[in-house]
Amino acid sequence: MSHYNTIMHQLLTLVPRHQFDKLAVGLDTDRYVKTFTTWNQFSTLLYAQAGGKQSLRDIQNGLEAQGGKLYHLGLPAGVKRSTLSDANKNRTCTLFENLFYTMLARCKDVTPKHRFRFKNPLYAFDATTISLCLEAFPWGKFKAAKGAMKLHCQLDYDGNLPCFVAATDGKCSDIRAAKHFLAVVPDSIYCFDRGYIDFAWFRYINKNNAFFVTRAKENMKYTVVGQQDVPAGGGVLSDEKIKLAGTYTFREYAYELRLVRYYDPERNVILEFMTNNFSLAASTIAHIYRARWQIEVFFKWIKQNLKIKSFLGTSLNAVMTQVWVAMCYYLLLAYIKYQTKYRFSIFYLHRLVREMLMERISLIDLLNLNETRLDRLKCQEQQLVFQF
Repeated sequence: MSHYNTIMHQLLTLVPRHQFDKLAVGLDTDRYVKTFTTWNQFSTLLYAQAGGKQSLRDIQNGLEAQGGKLYHLGLPAGVKRSTLSDANKNRTCTLFENLFYTMLARCKDVTPKHRFRFKNPLYAFDATTISLCLEAFPWGKFKAAKGAMKLHCQLDYDGNLPCFVAATDGKCSDIRAAKHFLAVVPDSIYCFDRGYIDFAWFRYINKNNAFFVTRAKENMKYTVVGQQDVPAGGGVLSDEKIKLAGTYTFREYAYELRLVRYYDPERNVILEFMTNNFSLAASTIAHIYRARWQIEVFFKWIKQNLKIKSFLGTSLNAVMTQVWVAMCYYLLLAYIKYQTKYRFSIFYLHRLVREMLMERISLIDLLNLNETRLDRLKCQEQQLVFQF
C-alpha cells in the first residue's frame, strides 16, 4: 500500500485541474495571494466534506495530524483557521459554482439513463429548508426570531444527479424560485409537488414545448371534456381530459389538461396527477411522480452525510462556497460510482472514502473492500501506529 498515494490525493486528481485554474484566472481569485491559493482552499474544504470535519478547529487539527502527507496534496505546512475563514469570506463562491457545472458536464457522460422507456429528459424540482441562527446569519431572516436558508435543486433522473442548485432566504416561496431559476428545455418533463402549482407558469412550460407532471389540488375546479382508455389492472382508475373551470385559473391556462386518478396499494390511497402530456401511458405518469421521491432521498442524504447544516462562516459567500464544494464532492462520488460501475450505493462509497481518506491505498482496491475487510484493514493500520 505504501506505493500508492492517499485516497484524498486520488480524489483531487479526478477534479479537472486545467479548468479549475482557468476559472481562477478568469475570476482573478489568486491576485496578491502568496501561500493559500484557491486550489488550496478547495482542497481543504473537500477534505472537510469527505472527512466529516465539523469546525475550523477540527479541520486545522486534522490537517496538522497528517502533516507528513500534506505535501502530496499541495497544501502548505499549516492551514490556520483564520486563513481558511478569510478565504471563505472574501473569495467569490462563483468559482466553485462554475466548477460544479464543469464537473457535472463530465459526470453526465458516464451516468446511466433513467429507467423509463421514453427518451425525454426527465427532471424533478424541489427545495429543502436549512435552519440558521438569525443573530449569526442576518441575511437569512425567515420569521421575526428565526433564520433559514432554502436550497432549491433540480434533479436529473439520469443517474439522480443534481443538475441545478440555488440558495435563497427562507421567505422565498418554492414557485417564485422555480419561475426565477428554472430554465425550461423543450421536450423535457418536469416533475414537482403541489407547492409548485401555478397555471401561468404551466402555460409558460407548455408554450416552450415541455411537459409537467404534478399532483392535482383537491379543490381544483374543472370540467371533463374527454376520456382516454384505461387498461385493466395497473392501478389506474380513470384517465380524463379536462379544462379548468375557475375564473382565474382558466384565464391563466386555457388549454386541455390530463387528469389521471391512480390507486396506490402501498399507501392505500387514491392519488390524482395532472399533466399536459397526452402520449405517455397513464401508469407511466403515476410512476414518474412516484420517482420524484428520489429528490427527497437526495436532500436527506446530503443533510446527513455532507456538511451543509452547519457552516464554517456566516457570510452568504462563505455559506455558498461550502455548499458548492459539498455538491462537487457529491459529483466526485457519483463519477467514481458510475465510471467504475461500483455495485454499492453512494452512501457506502462515501463511508469507505471517509474511513480511508488519508490512507495510502489504490482507489480501485478501496472499491473492492467489503465492510469486514475494511474493519480488518483499519485494525492493521492501528496496530502499525502503536508499534511505531
